[in-house]
Amino acid sequence: MKKQFNRMKQLANQTVGRAEKTEVLSEDLLQIERRLDTVRSVCHHSHKRLTACFQGQHGTDTERRYKKLPLTALAQNMQEASTQLEESLLGKMLETCGDAENQLALELAQHEVFVEREIVEPLGSIAEMEIPNIQKQRKQLAKLVLDWDSVRARWNQAHKSSGTNFQGLPSKIDTLKEEMDEAGNKVELCKDQLAADMYNFMAKEGEYGKFFVTLLEAQADYHRKALAVLEKALPEMRAHQDKWAEKPAFGTPLEEHLKRSGREIALPIEACVMLLLETGMKEEGLFRIGAGASKLKKLKAALDCSTSHLDEFYSDPHAVAGALKSYLRELPEPLMTFNLYEEWTQVASVQDQDKKLQDLWRTCQKLPPQNFVNFRYLIKFLAKLAQTSDVNKMTPSNIAIVLGPNLLWAKTEGTLAEMAAATSVHVVAVIEPIIQHADWFFPEEVEFNVSEAFVPLVTPNSNHSSHTGNDSDSGTLERKRPASMAVMEGDLVKKESFGVKLMDFQAHRRGGTLTRKHISPAFQPPLPPTDGSTLAPAGPEPPPLSSRAESSAGGGTVPSSAGTLEQGPSPGDSPPKPKDSAPAPAPGRNGSQMASGQNQAQMAAGSHQLSVGPGHNSAGPSPHTLRRGK
Repeated sequence: MKKQFNRMKQLANQTVGRAEKTEVLSEDLLQIERRLDTVRSVCHHSHKRLTACFQGQHGTDTERRYKKLPLTALAQNMQEASTQLEESLLGKMLETCGDAENQLALELAQHEVFVEREIVEPLGSIAEMEIPNIQKQRKQLAKLVLDWDSVRARWNQAHKSSGTNFQGLPSKIDTLKEEMDEAGNKVELCKDQLAADMYNFMAKEGEYGKFFVTLLEAQADYHRKALAVLEKALPEMRAHQDKWAEKPAFGTPLEEHLKRSGREIALPIEACVMLLLETGMKEEGLFRIGAGASKLKKLKAALDCSTSHLDEFYSDPHAVAGALKSYLRELPEPLMTFNLYEEWTQVASVQDQDKKLQDLWRTCQKLPPQNFVNFRYLIKFLAKLAQTSDVNKMTPSNIAIVLGPNLLWAKTEGTLAEMAAATSVHVVAVIEPIIQHADWFFPEEVEFNVSEAFVPLVTPNSNHSSHTGNDSDSGTLERKRPASMAVMEGDLVKKESFGVKLMDFQAHRRGGTLTRKHISPAFQPPLPPTDGSTLAPAGPEPPPLSSRAESSAGGGTVPSSAGTLEQGPSPGDSPPKPKDSAPAPAPGRNGSQMASGQNQAQMAAGSHQLSVGPGHNSAGPSPHTLRRGK
């Protein structure tokens, strides 16, 4: 009690300046003391933040921590969902991803346990034990120094008083002297111990720094293991994705879509063309009149998922035409390619029509194979559409105006208005002559039903030459999804569908071909196919004019521009003939007029081809023959 009173008295005197305060620590120890406070604060906050980074429960073993991780719950959810979706693409994806997440959760649990044991706990020990112990010794040294100062002050006071009072002072001075020496010894011992602890702490600072190196090494090891898990799972998931062919076609590069589906013609192009061939060829304003937004959106979605249920769209050819335009516009690269954009625009500016057609032909040959095949397919269809322009009002010029900007546009576009103004004129000047002279640019015949998605079934008792007015009720149609689809459904056999309508449509086309007027183009191509030449695949250069003249002198078969007329109805094989001198009557419901047309074809040529000799062609020479005679 008395010692504590003396400490308080000495502290008060030092506070008011009546007594001096003894400083026993050296300057370097005082710096270490200040540094201890900073280090303790750093270790405390690091311990706290690292603990907050843990996703599992703090202080548990690996197994219990693993079960409580959010990743574990996610993995379990994915695995349960995969069993519900069975063998679908999403089910396979969830199964593989769930296994990967489960492995990641196990790696994370092991990582957290290691970090907690090797880093977090030592940092907590530094902040909560080692530094506090040193600071506790520092406080004990401060008390001992205060006691030493107090007894020394009393000894000095007694020594000063010994000069006036000699009775009893010697013994008191000796007692105070002993107390002072004892307090000094305690101060020295405590100071030495404190200094040793401080120096040891500073010596271990490099060891403490290794905790953070270990932390990064542990994180690197965890991420390497996690990366290995992901690298193992990703190829498997990509393989599932690549094997699944049912992917959206709209907005997908043409080459990728064709490669993935194993098709020659893009699915939206072929599907829309086949639908339009049945119900849209005589629809006025096709490609010009807009379709309902909801109907168009539904058709695009149906084509994206490769559905075979497209019957409802037969009644809305404008929606089908809108879907075709939308597909062409949504291609990342136009069908006529960015690389050839400059060449197309330059050819569009050529004034000489003969040279312009030749340049267009050469540029067509530069298209990539996939683009060329699809472009040829589309142009052949558009040319067929233009043949009924007297009904549908869609001349080559009108078709080029509404469809051309969807086939070619600049790679670096400004605003929509600027793009339309800069491109539309050039595109129309390119597309219109190609449609007008489609059979010269692409002389080979095109089978529109390339993938056989629409396969007519012919009954054993059916006869193509004797269809009645009820033909549309006597046939069936086997509509199959393209063979490229990953999930093949059972073939659908439908009554009153495309197959029979297609045969009836072909019968009318045969009659219409014999009676239809041949509309000559405004200008003739410089190197058109002659009436006497036999069609050959397009080569690197158009065939010379002289060779065609020579071949026509000897007679031959009608080229693709005049068409070949077969006895049986074959889809897409009856292009228009030149103008007839006497129109043939339209085919009757009992097929008698069709038989008459077949007899005329047989009389013209025994090989199912129409002779073009001057004595056998009642329609007169073709426009190309007239041009050569001029």
